[in-house]
Amino acid sequence: MSFLPTGYVLEQPGPVFNTLGEVKNADDEDVPLIAVDDAETYDTSGSLSLTTVQVVGNREHPLSWTELALAWFRPSQAILPIDSVFPEGETSEQRDQANAVMMEDSQSKASAAALIALGYDVPADISVVSLVDDSPAEGILSEGDRILAAEGETITDVTQLRDIIGAQNGDPVSLTIERDGETSDVEVTPQKATLDGEDSWAIGVSLMSGYDLPIDISIQLNNVGGPSAGMMFALGIVDTLTPGEMTGGAAIAGTGTIEADGTVGPIGGIRQKLYGARDAGNDYFLAPASNCDEVVGHVPDGLQVISTSTLEESIAAVEAIAQGEAENLPTCAAS
Repeated sequence: MSFLPTGYVLEQPGPVFNTLGEVKNADDEDVPLIAVDDAETYDTSGSLSLTTVQVVGNREHPLSWTELALAWFRPSQAILPIDSVFPEGETSEQRDQANAVMMEDSQSKASAAALIALGYDVPADISVVSLVDDSPAEGILSEGDRILAAEGETITDVTQLRDIIGAQNGDPVSLTIERDGETSDVEVTPQKATLDGEDSWAIGVSLMSGYDLPIDISIQLNNVGGPSAGMMFALGIVDTLTPGEMTGGAAIAGTGTIEADGTVGPIGGIRQKLYGARDAGNDYFLAPASNCDEVVGHVPDGLQVISTSTLEESIAAVEAIAQGEAENLPTCAAS
């Protein structure tokens, strides 16, 4: 019986990668995790590490009761219903593909956020990746369409577009789009849809944020998906393009999504990432303020957690750590 499959999977600490260091590429060669062309870069020290979560088990290979029992006594592991990680009808391959798209999007946003923080002008490029069958946008929008404006307002990120759609409260939304080099105006009438567990107005498209970067930035990281490394990518880019050693030689890890405007958002698996960071030798951890309720009471010994809501706050925190002023930084407190 102990080897029979369960309806659960495990989350546990995954690999930790220093954004200021090197990784293996597809040819097993050592390459910089972040590479910058067409701009001066600067040597640095310390580490700004992104953290990951490893999922054990899936629909094709469910967790056994023995594995489940062992995980119950390990604070670095979490037991989750399989449906919460692999929705019904979604295969591991489909999940990997979705995570790859989110990773690509997070790298694009991180590059934009970092350059904007450094004072560069970074025009946005919001495009349609796919359409939901029988959605309000079907027959009006097409894959590859660039969305330039909504209700006369220039669109700079996906969140802004969603807010405009929601503000229409079901009334038609006027969109300015570019298709095959030609600009046109269209109208789409939103419908209520469930997004992240909440009902909201939507037009039934998946969008990708692209940016016209004035500097060529490439990020090399194989076999890691999802959006949660965005903030650490952005910090790594800022340090690479900034004279001096931003970390002061400190070992700093963290997690959090990033928007082009610098907003840091919540992620999953924060507890596992805390343990992964500590076990990899980090002394400090930058955590999204929106994840603080999951952090309190679960910080491993030897790790200081700093709460952050924006890239600007994260940069300031790293600089404070470098100056020996970490004790004054905001942390996650019980509410």
